[in-house]
Amino acid sequence: MTKFFLVLHVLAAIVAVGPVTVAASMFPPGARRALADPGDQRAAETLRLLHRICRVYAGLGIAVPVLGFATAMSMGVLSDAWLIASMALTGIAAAVLLALVLPRQEELLEAVEAGAGTDAITEVAATTDTIGTTGTTGTAATTGIAANPRATVRLAMFTGIFNLLWATVTILMIVRPGSTTGA
Repeated sequence: MTKFFLVLHVLAAIVAVGPVTVAASMFPPGARRALADPGDQRAAETLRLLHRICRVYAGLGIAVPVLGFATAMSMGVLSDAWLIASMALTGIAAAVLLALVLPRQEELLEAVEAGAGTDAITEVAATTDTIGTTGTTGTAATTGIAANPRATVRLAMFTGIFNLLWATVTILMIVRPGSTTGA
C-alpha cells in the first residue's frame, strides 16, 4: 500500500504543482505586456488562461499533502524531522499562493480587463502606493493592487518565493535527511 500511496503522491505533485509553478511564473511578464498594450486581446486572454490554470491546479494540489500524509503514515515516518519540515514548508507555500499570488493575479487581471494601460496605472499610483489599500475611489478602487506600477514585480517576487518553497520540499522528499536509503 505504501508504494501505491507514494506513486499517487508523486503523480499528484507533478500534475498539480507543476502547472501552477509554470503558469504563475509566466503571469507577471504577461501582465506587463498586457498592461503596456491595453488593446492586445491576445495578451488579456493569455492572462486569463494562466490565472485559471493557477486557480484550478491549486485546488487540485490539495491532493499532494493528503496523499503525502497517507504515504508517511504507511511508512511510519510522521515524526521524522525532514517530513515535519516538508509539511511546514508545504503549508507556507500554500499560504503564499492563496494569500499573495492568486489575489494579486486577480487584481492585475481586473486591471487588464478594465483597459487600465500604463498611463492609467501611473495616474492611479499617485493616489495610492500601498498594497491592498481600501476605501479609495475612482480608478484606484477598480484596479486595486495594479494601481502600483511595481505590482508585477511584487507578484514575480511572491511567485518566486512560492516556487522556491516547492523546490525545497521536493529536495527534502528526495534526499530525506537521515534516511537509510543512501540517497
